[in-house]
Amino acid sequence: QVQLVESGGGLVQAGGSLRLSCAASGSIFSINAMGWYRQAPGKQRELVATITSGGSTNYVDSVKGRFTISRDNAKNTVYLQMNSLKPEDTAVYYCNADLRTYYTTISNRYWGQGTQVTVSS
Repeated sequence: QVQLVESGGGLVQAGGSLRLSCAASGSIFSINAMGWYRQAPGKQRELVATITSGGSTNYVDSVKGRFTISRDNAKNTVYLQMNSLKPEDTAVYYCNADLRTYYTTISNRYWGQGTQVTVSS
């Protein structure tokens, strides 16, 4: 019913930039918060950034000033602009959306399949 498809990952040198995109599709009635999480090998998944439907944002301290989250509500898409990348940013990045479909009266969280970001030193 609902799909979140990420794109934009890849290999980049330290100091470089990447832009991740995540498009939600399907029987979507409304989307509340959207966000990006990441999971590095051997570590727990962590929150990177979130954005509400009204545009309020929140970031983990380690990416503040380097990453920017944004969204296009008309396209049901969330973006993550990543600048000044560091090797410690290497992880699988997952898109997340808290949304309601036409078939439910409550919101549920949906996840994308993940996209690999590798930053070389």
